Amino acid sequence: MASLSIDSLSMRFDLPGGGHVQALKDVSLDIKKGELLSVLGPSGCGKSTLLNILAGFLAPTSGTVTLNGEPVTGPGAERGMVFQQGALFEWMSVRRNVEFGPRMKGMPETDRNTIVENLLDTVGLRSFKDKAVYELSGGMQQRVALARCLANEPDVILMDEPLGALDALTREKMQGLVLNLWKKTGKTIILITHSVDEALLLGERLLVMAPRPGRIHREYNLPFAERAVGADLRVVKEDPAFGETKKEILGMIWEMEEEIMSGAEK
Repeated sequence: MASLSIDSLSMRFDLPGGGHVQALKDVSLDIKKGELLSVLGPSGCGKSTLLNILAGFLAPTSGTVTLNGEPVTGPGAERGMVFQQGALFEWMSVRRNVEFGPRMKGMPETDRNTIVENLLDTVGLRSFKDKAVYELSGGMQQRVALARCLANEPDVILMDEPLGALDALTREKMQGLVLNLWKKTGKTIILITHSVDEALLLGERLLVMAPRPGRIHREYNLPFAERAVGADLRVVKEDPAFGETKKEILGMIWEMEEEIMSGAEK
């Protein structure tokens, strides 16, 4: 049974000077509980718009989103969001950031402390718990963002380019962390990325979206995420099947970009 169901979802943005942009059109998708889904596509294909609708930040023009049978009509604690930038409270300590959600719920301090300690162990930041966020590197801040998201015990974790601003080595380490958290927690994770490598590595299922209007163009079911849990990610990416699928997807996106550029020139 699907945990998250998207039915005939469309989103149209009307422009101030007239005209409109059809960001999404008739997108339908069922996402199972515990699934790791990556979403890829050229700029303007509506992938971030889709994620913002799932988060409840945007109301679609038409169509519905349901989570565990309940309609999504706005933001909710059952859906956690991790942004490209951590969106953390920089003046607070790591501990205070992670416990923010449980504290707002009125959870007792002893319970909050247990949650914080467990999560900081999970993301490898126990020794940094009393540091202010601004003292941390970008990769560490994203670990805090993940821990803060998990502290609210969401059913679904939505990730919008969460690793895009990191250097290559830190990004690889964070990819491994995302895979380990997925396997350890059993959470449903939806990841938006511009990196084909990352989409292949972190997508148990991968969607390639096409623009004008935004829609699902191609779907892949992949073995790489499962293989990569606790493994050397570089070895996984050396699999010939990984390279072949990457080449196919790059060609697909390149053709879409060419079509976009051709249309812009007319």
